[in-house]
Amino acid sequence: MAKIIAFANQKGGVGKTTSTINLAASLAATERNVLVIDLDPQGNATMASGVDKYALKNSIYDLLVEDNSIEDVLIQNTAGKYDLVGANGDLTAAEIKLMDSFAREMKLKNALEPVKDIYDFILIDCPPSLNLLTINAMAASNSVIIPMQCEYFALEGLTALLDTINKLTSVLNSNLVIEGLLRTMFDPRNKLANEVSQQLKSHFGSKVFRTIIPRNVRLAESPSHGLPAIFYDKYSNGAKAYLALAGELLRKYDSLDQTVING
Repeated sequence: MAKIIAFANQKGGVGKTTSTINLAASLAATERNVLVIDLDPQGNATMASGVDKYALKNSIYDLLVEDNSIEDVLIQNTAGKYDLVGANGDLTAAEIKLMDSFAREMKLKNALEPVKDIYDFILIDCPPSLNLLTINAMAASNSVIIPMQCEYFALEGLTALLDTINKLTSVLNSNLVIEGLLRTMFDPRNKLANEVSQQLKSHFGSKVFRTIIPRNVRLAESPSHGLPAIFYDKYSNGAKAYLALAGELLRKYDSLDQTVING
């Protein structure tokens, strides 16, 4: 059964897409079957996976609005060695068209049911807003990873996001948990970044991933080449960081699975 993880933060430019595709590629490198869902009308996860969003015949829009099957919209074995449901500007209209749909918040959850046993991980790249698309992602997910920069305004936005997640758990998805807070674009020379990082660890404890994603030129360059960092420059600090994050996540799940087996 797939572990479905949404990458969410209503603040833009914090590394949601970068984290989604690079964690997906890192997990795929460990021979896990991975599916990426691009739920952002900008289609950046699609392009960064080596798929031309302008040439998509079927996209996440067709899955959510036109009720196509997921098999119809699936792109297999992208440049990152994971499968993809792509997105483009068509998705902008989806929220309006979904407003009158029955069980509109559950559209994505229901659409993913046929493939949940095929994949080990399904990673969802959410748009930078707390809209109906993001709500669909959280309704479908087991957990949420919150990428964030260690800066002052990030803490303020985090409060709003946590409030939204708490409301959703009581109404739509009682099983939704916070997988972890992921510190991205981190510069250890920045005093404020270090202070915010310490505040996060003090307040959230084990919910903060040990892995820190650094500011890295190769990591920033790789999407323009349609490649995750481990295929663009596997020796870069950015690529190594996401491989470490994949290892941290897998160790956590292996530990949980062992606990279930041992009772």
